[in-house]
Amino acid sequence: MTGSSKTGKKEDTRYLFLFLLIGFGLSEVVSLFSCSRISPFRLYSKTEYSNLYFGKRLSFCDSKEKSIIFYSRESLDFKAAAKKTSLKVRTMDRTNPRILALFDVDGTLTAARKEITPEMDDFMKELKKHVVVGVVGGSDLAKQKEQIGENVTKEYDYSFSENGLVAFKNGELIGKTMINDHLGEENIKAIVNWVMKYLSEVDIPVKRGTFIEYRTGMLNISPVGRNCSRDERNAFEEYDKIHNIRPTMVAAMKKEFEHLNLTYSIGGQISFDVFPQGWDKTYCLNFISEGEYDEIHFFGDKTFEGGNDYEIFTCPRVKGHTVTSPDYTKQQCTELFFP
Repeated sequence: MTGSSKTGKKEDTRYLFLFLLIGFGLSEVVSLFSCSRISPFRLYSKTEYSNLYFGKRLSFCDSKEKSIIFYSRESLDFKAAAKKTSLKVRTMDRTNPRILALFDVDGTLTAARKEITPEMDDFMKELKKHVVVGVVGGSDLAKQKEQIGENVTKEYDYSFSENGLVAFKNGELIGKTMINDHLGEENIKAIVNWVMKYLSEVDIPVKRGTFIEYRTGMLNISPVGRNCSRDERNAFEEYDKIHNIRPTMVAAMKKEFEHLNLTYSIGGQISFDVFPQGWDKTYCLNFISEGEYDEIHFFGDKTFEGGNDYEIFTCPRVKGHTVTSPDYTKQQCTELFFP
């Protein structure tokens, strides 16, 4: 070892001790160095310490175990982290940073239109230690936040709502596409008028409010109405399986608006989405460069033809996985990604 490299390592050690002293205090630093649980441990350069301290480089997590985990690609509020921890400082690199796992929401991470359970939420945080993780939902961002959590755009590496027409990466908005800019207001009005007339002539057991929901990149159409109760939602789903209310309406719309080159995607329990061709869930892949990851996996429950997961499930760039519940999602991910 050369003299300069020895000097550099000593300098690194001094910076390490000073950094920890500022963050934790002398007694806790002594405890830290006497603790055998800090392995694996690596030293950081002066520049890395500076970036770390000002929250530009690394991140804090795992407060339950009272530890700081340094991720080399995230952001950190170190002062907040220091208040929550006292004993361990260790590095944690993702096991497979070249693998991206994308997840549908309803039926995959949560029950239909329900919030993610604490157990599933903890599992996804654990999964993020192994692979890069993203959410791809058909619903708008507000509903994604209701189900996955208010901080979904920050806690997940990617957050794609409305199939990726509203796209976030590492907490930053990277794309937003509007359906009215693409179709024009006259065509939007024509679709709305046709839908309302059609639904007025459909006889189903229950009708509530919000039959058409205008979203950033699509129209969501619900024959029963999105204001229905949980019991009414479940009842319509079973009724639709027998009477094909949604498939019949989709077939009629395809014929009426053939000239607009629209895609119709049945998802969830009570509705279907209408959007321009190519604006299905594969749209989110526009924000993921070729070669950025060695593998892209997608997990969804509506992977059958006509389902809103079908296009990305069958995309050549993606390894598709059909799931039937959050528990099955956990099972498949554990088998695939956990050593």
